[in-house]
Amino acid sequence: MHGYDDSFVRVDQVSMNFGRIAAVREVSLEVKRGTIFGLVGSDGAGKSTLLRMMATMIRPSSGSILIDGVDVVSERKRVKDIMGYMPQRFGLYQDLTVAENMDFFMNVFHITGAERKKRREKYLGFSNLLPFVDRQAGNLSGGMKQKLGLACVLVHEPRILILDEPTNGVDPVSRQEFWNILAQMRQDGMTIVVSTAYLDEGEKCDSLGLMHRAQLLSTATPADMRASHSTLESAMISRIREVDQELAHDSFKR
Repeated sequence: MHGYDDSFVRVDQVSMNFGRIAAVREVSLEVKRGTIFGLVGSDGAGKSTLLRMMATMIRPSSGSILIDGVDVVSERKRVKDIMGYMPQRFGLYQDLTVAENMDFFMNVFHITGAERKKRREKYLGFSNLLPFVDRQAGNLSGGMKQKLGLACVLVHEPRILILDEPTNGVDPVSRQEFWNILAQMRQDGMTIVVSTAYLDEGEKCDSLGLMHRAQLLSTATPADMRASHSTLESAMISRIREVDQELAHDSFKR
């Protein structure tokens, strides 16, 4: 199955129910190899749940997810080997230094010998964190913590990155630096799936999925999603309001 086309991620009719609550409802999408796919939408729309299913953290109630042709449920271990996942609250050890956090994650992934030094210098250099190797993670700014989290996720050199609102609450300069790193990773051939609350970040993606009320309303390039609107934000709000009005109309007819 490996490399059979340029779709690196295929989500087919995926749903996730927590009791009677549908967190994700019959979502289908494709992410092309070596691109950045952004998930945008209202709070509680199901974006985090969808990413957690892609990242093998929870099993879908129905449907299937393939990453590079590998099923995330039946071949979870194989998928985890090629994936880097950064949830909203990434588990850095606050009382360990930047270098010690990197060492911890390299131990987890059994990276030894000369490769350890090489990767530490590469990913901390990439993230502009080399001057801060002896600083405790708890004493880093929000933006630096997120860059350290990303460096830790990258140490095993995954082929796909799944990031859940990685820049939420981070200052604008650090957000820009973070996205510069993502752009470089994409240029190096990595596939990236990222949810974001910031629509200026949505503009930096190759394609976007708009989620609302557990459903995927549309997928398109940022330019196509904007279409006749002046901004991505106004296009998104307009589409969400349209759906809400349709739902209100349907329930009124009942």
